[in-house]
Amino acid sequence: MNRDFSIHTSVGRLSGRTAGPDGGIPLVLLQRFRGTMDDWDPAFIEAIAADRRVIWFDSTGIGLSDGKVPGTIAGMAAVVGALIEALDLRLVDILGWSLGGVVAQQLALDAPHLLRRLIVAASSPGSITDGPQPHPRVPQVMTHAINDIDDFLFLFFPESATAVAAGRACLTRIAEQPNRGSGVTAEAFMAQVKAISSWQGVLHRAAELRLPMLVANGAHDVMLPAYRSYVLAQQAPDAKLILYPDAGHAFLFQEAEEFVAEVGRFLE
Repeated sequence: MNRDFSIHTSVGRLSGRTAGPDGGIPLVLLQRFRGTMDDWDPAFIEAIAADRRVIWFDSTGIGLSDGKVPGTIAGMAAVVGALIEALDLRLVDILGWSLGGVVAQQLALDAPHLLRRLIVAASSPGSITDGPQPHPRVPQVMTHAINDIDDFLFLFFPESATAVAAGRACLTRIAEQPNRGSGVTAEAFMAQVKAISSWQGVLHRAAELRLPMLVANGAHDVMLPAYRSYVLAQQAPDAKLILYPDAGHAFLFQEAEEFVAEVGRFLE
């Protein structure tokens, strides 16, 4: 059963949830661009929290948490560090999805003493000019004032019948959660855009990412092409790369059973 919490930290009051058995090293989930803690697929949460304590939350200026969204990725990473400290956790594992993966990489550089293992899902080590680039429709669709079902299907799932069916089921589970909060505000959206656009990336410091890393993506991610995951895994000293066929940006929900099993092996 999910358990809500609200805690005062050095960066303000943060709201979050936890699930799974107590004890052991917890897994902290970091959310995507324009996502709140209500935007995780509940089936994914149930699966990944079956054998471990999982913590997910709204960062400052997002959802139910106080404050404003930091204008830098380093500032977002500092929020995660503040939460870990406020929860009195000495060591955590991190799973960052999309923007959350960017924040997780920065946290691993800025506060390596807090992290045991790192999972980077459907993310990027920074701007990469060679190789496949995002689909040309992505900037227009992802900046719609409100993303509808068709937008989410385009951004997160491939066009195959199997993937679209999985995407619709996923979006239904997310939408049917009780007591869903409001989405990301226009002010928060612009702050996230500013932070992403000014981030230098980690490739110039990839050798410092010495902790064990699992890098994963869908082979057909239209937003952050899988090639970027390959580049990160190639340059980080202790990284393993996994790509899922007929899957895209939301591969972790579409292939939840297989991915959660892989995460379990990696964390154990």
